[in-house]
Amino acid sequence: MGASSEIRSVKGRRVWDSRGRPTVEGELTLADGSVGRAIAPAGASRGSNEAIDLRDGGKAFGGLGVARALEAIAAEIAPALTGMDASNQGAVDAALSALDGTAQKARLGGNATIAVSMAVAHAASASARLPLWAYLAQGAAPRIPMPMIQIFGGGAHASRRIDLQDILLMPVGAKSFDEATAITAEVYRAGGELMAEKGLLRGVADEGGWWPEFSSNEEALDRAMQAIERAGYRPGEDVAIALDVAASQFESNGRYRLATDNREMSSEEIVAKLIGWCGTYPIISLEDPVAEGDNAGMLAITQAIGHTVQIIGDDYLVTSAERVVRAAAAGICNAVLIKPNQIGTLTEAKAALDAAHTAGWRTIVSARSGETEDVTIVHLAVGWRAHQLKVGSFARSERMAKWNEAIRVEESLGQSSFFAGRNAVGGSGARPT
Repeated sequence: MGASSEIRSVKGRRVWDSRGRPTVEGELTLADGSVGRAIAPAGASRGSNEAIDLRDGGKAFGGLGVARALEAIAAEIAPALTGMDASNQGAVDAALSALDGTAQKARLGGNATIAVSMAVAHAASASARLPLWAYLAQGAAPRIPMPMIQIFGGGAHASRRIDLQDILLMPVGAKSFDEATAITAEVYRAGGELMAEKGLLRGVADEGGWWPEFSSNEEALDRAMQAIERAGYRPGEDVAIALDVAASQFESNGRYRLATDNREMSSEEIVAKLIGWCGTYPIISLEDPVAEGDNAGMLAITQAIGHTVQIIGDDYLVTSAERVVRAAAAGICNAVLIKPNQIGTLTEAKAALDAAHTAGWRTIVSARSGETEDVTIVHLAVGWRAHQLKVGSFARSERMAKWNEAIRVEESLGQSSFFAGRNAVGGSGARPT
């Protein structure tokens, strides 16, 4: 163990997320004085198998206080990690998991463990005098991910005004991350103008996308197409569409209720509906197209269009290496969403990403709807060579902080590091490079 990277202190503090709700910040100090800190995000739509945030309950902050998670850091995590080597992320994260002792980090809280786990990486990179992305790359060539950016929010992010949780843009014609953000800025602005002209502009949803005052899910897709064209770009050529369906949010007992369309469907019917949309619109990515327990539906849609469309598991895979391996063996999905707080430690998140790369899948590092100014996930995406980065829309500072950080990192690495075009998305038979 290098004496300079020995953990001398660990502490947690209550800070606030983009919804004004309490969350946990972890902070470490090493023997050489290096400091690392990171903040746990929080999701609105959550898979049933993901790591569990430890909240206080009661009346204060709507039951969402984090005093218990902070106590877990002070009373258990800090004593256990003090004296460990921050440069050995695997050992530190293994200690956190063993200390918690539950499958979903329910005892200490996933919000406590991920905040501390990410802070360890920041402290170690500071001690090594490297940017976090370079420290995480471990000698491999870092890559700048393709952004996946929300234009309209829905589902749990917009009081279920429409059923689809996210309608997103992917600027596949861009040759750099900087150009990708410029394209997105124009399309996002055009989308707002269109809604204002139609009397539909009501503000923004949780992740910064325009609030969807639409009469149907198809209208949201039509408006996305119109926004792309109004901004002067070609749908499918310059800018493609991605959907986060988040189908678990509107499934019950094997039936899918599209409230916006006043229609209830079977698994087979919703799969057919999504396949039809992919034929009508330039949709190149579907996230959680059916509910997390609908294995047959996930297999059916992967077999039907997985050769041309990215099929992402989010709630279905919950950043679990074991689930990724099992799904890949069954021919289900061809991409995974990586949410570090969904699994509780960086080591476990990296294992899921590595399993996906081994399977030839695409990987998407993702933020949550409850976010902060923390930009850790940008560095994870770059250092771990993720193909895409999903942090919400092109508005609100907790989102823009991450897009702006990626621009800075690209400036350091050069535009040739950008995962451009269809190679970033897959679904066309291309293998990761």
